[in-house]
Amino acid sequence: MVHRLDPLVIRHTHRVPVPDGPAGEGAVAARQFDAALMSVGFKLSAELLEHLSGLARDTVVGIAARTLRTVRELVGDHVRHNVYFIDFPAGVPDTFDFWMRCVTEALADDTTRANTLRQLSTGVVDLLTLPAYGAYQHTYARMLAHHDELIAAAGDRLTVLHRGGSSETELTALYLALAGSPTPLGEEALGDLRELAGYCADGPQPAEIPVRENRAVLNLARVMAGSQPLLDTVTDVLRLACAFAGGDVTLRAPTRLRALPRPVRRTLLAGLDAVVAAAPAKLADVHAHREMWKRLGERLHPHEYPRWPHAADVFAVARGEKAARSLDGRVEELLAAGDLTGAVALLKSAPGKLFRSLDRLLRAARTQEERDAVVAAAEQTVPDVSGRVVLSVREHLHNRARETGERRVFVNRLGRAWVTDDTRPPVPAPARDRLIGALDAELRRRLPATDHLLIDPDVLDVALPLSGKATAAGLGVLPRGSVSPVDGELLRFFVHWKQTERTTDYDLSALLLDADYATDSWLSYTNLREVEGEHSGDITDAPDGASEFIDLRLGAVRSACIVPQVDIYAGEGFEETEESFFGFMLREAGQRGRPFEPRTVRMKSELRGPGRVALPLAFLRGSDGRWRAKWLHLYLKGAPAANRVEDNRVTVATLLRGIVEREQLTVRHLTELMTGGATIVTVWDGRTLPAGPVTYIGLERPDGLHPASRIITPENLRDLIPA
Repeated sequence: MVHRLDPLVIRHTHRVPVPDGPAGEGAVAARQFDAALMSVGFKLSAELLEHLSGLARDTVVGIAARTLRTVRELVGDHVRHNVYFIDFPAGVPDTFDFWMRCVTEALADDTTRANTLRQLSTGVVDLLTLPAYGAYQHTYARMLAHHDELIAAAGDRLTVLHRGGSSETELTALYLALAGSPTPLGEEALGDLRELAGYCADGPQPAEIPVRENRAVLNLARVMAGSQPLLDTVTDVLRLACAFAGGDVTLRAPTRLRALPRPVRRTLLAGLDAVVAAAPAKLADVHAHREMWKRLGERLHPHEYPRWPHAADVFAVARGEKAARSLDGRVEELLAAGDLTGAVALLKSAPGKLFRSLDRLLRAARTQEERDAVVAAAEQTVPDVSGRVVLSVREHLHNRARETGERRVFVNRLGRAWVTDDTRPPVPAPARDRLIGALDAELRRRLPATDHLLIDPDVLDVALPLSGKATAAGLGVLPRGSVSPVDGELLRFFVHWKQTERTTDYDLSALLLDADYATDSWLSYTNLREVEGEHSGDITDAPDGASEFIDLRLGAVRSACIVPQVDIYAGEGFEETEESFFGFMLREAGQRGRPFEPRTVRMKSELRGPGRVALPLAFLRGSDGRWRAKWLHLYLKGAPAANRVEDNRVTVATLLRGIVEREQLTVRHLTELMTGGATIVTVWDGRTLPAGPVTYIGLERPDGLHPASRIITPENLRDLIPA
């Protein structure tokens, strides 16, 4: 039963849970397992291979089956990636010639000739009515026969899988790490925590649960196991009610609250009563979700439980029958009256709100005395502010040092982005610099001491994961704003989707921009070939899954920016399909192989966001001529249908400029704060590892680190965020 959850450990940690026995002759099976992994770009560490070799063969085979299934899905190799043009990237025709060929074949078909002639008489032909357009014209097996075996190259991806402990040990460790995360989890990780919470309800629990939505997931498991929930705000109770309804514990989306069993109603009402009795001021939090509280009151029937009068007050506030002044409202009144000092004094009781208001307060200050009061309040309260908020404000203040007249980019927690002019007056430099110094000093105080820091230089420009919402689930995915090197001669994008019910047409495109973000050209179903590359052909229906590819020869690209995008032309959204994901591969010029080769995949991410246009990342050519990836994880609203790369060029270019020109707080900043005193700092050369324990920070965990080392990679980069 427990092995059912092993894939969670492999996905999150790249560790394989293994038992200590029974002993046996598993060496042959272990080597076969390692060879099978290498075919999809993974490999067993030396320690794991040795351990598996000493286990019984059947045990090794069971571990191999679970692991291979998981890593194939991680990299996107669990589906068949066919292409419209069978010889892709060779044999891609000129776009107009291809369309004319489709028309000719339609005219030769008795069932479509009349309709095609009618369309030709009007001067406009709908490509979707042509039988040769948009559907595979060959089987997957026939397509494979047209391609040579992959020629191995030194640059092929090889992700090492390391030895884990028993399934129970690894699942408990993963549960504690996710539950105690200092930053919000992404949608997939939150779902994994929900599954782990049920399994681990009777085991060790995290000492702290900083993120409220994580607490809601754990509270549901606690109540189901017969324990009392952990509640200290009224919103905790609302989140728990949504968890019982199978809804959104983040409270971003509305939840259909259903009738609740009497024991659950008693638990929620008793929790509400205790919270309000201990701190009546928390009634003010009801205003933020008033409508949901009204609906919950209809399900809980608080009038039936007079012994919990404070719980009834919550619903009275929601209905407007009882007054509860919020902190925000009181602050606004003071600011409207010109009492900035009074507003700052009030906000000191809520340090997080104070920090999120610092920019506004500094701009509102009319005298040096008022500015000093704002900065002094921040200096006094910074020890009580979460590390995530401290880092967010630090990044914000750094970018406010730029000149006015810039563009502001807003990205919400769903990845929806928009741009506007920055009309704010500047933050006074002395106050800004004093605040930055105070924040860095506090971060330095909180960061753990380390004797020896081993750093992979490629990780230094990775943005700090201040929210899991800024990173899509997948393999090789980095937080929004990160920059990572791209080394290879051929760049290939891919998208795969499988519709749930309705005919669904996703279109993979690539927009090529110059250094000023003006359009040079693009590749899409409307432009199948350019000097730089080819498109694999348009697929317009995916009942069994469909894939599209774009090949680019980086040496031939004349542009400064490459922006891949996935446009929904028709049908289901990204969150409605049974499956949808995007990724890219890198190959050397002489490498052959199938259109999809898992060993060459560098990144694969789930497409699970709002909007009708996805912008996973962009590729930028630096002044040194090298290409680097800039991670976006953005979704544009787009049109309900018929989205095309030609129609959103200006929006994409404007967004890209804003993202590129904003400076993110990266791993580099934290490592610089960590490298004081007696800390030894070694920049890893990719070959030689220190003999003793280290704190290693890098994109991949090297094989052979001392077992007592602390290891930070993108899979657990959130652990670098101080509490």
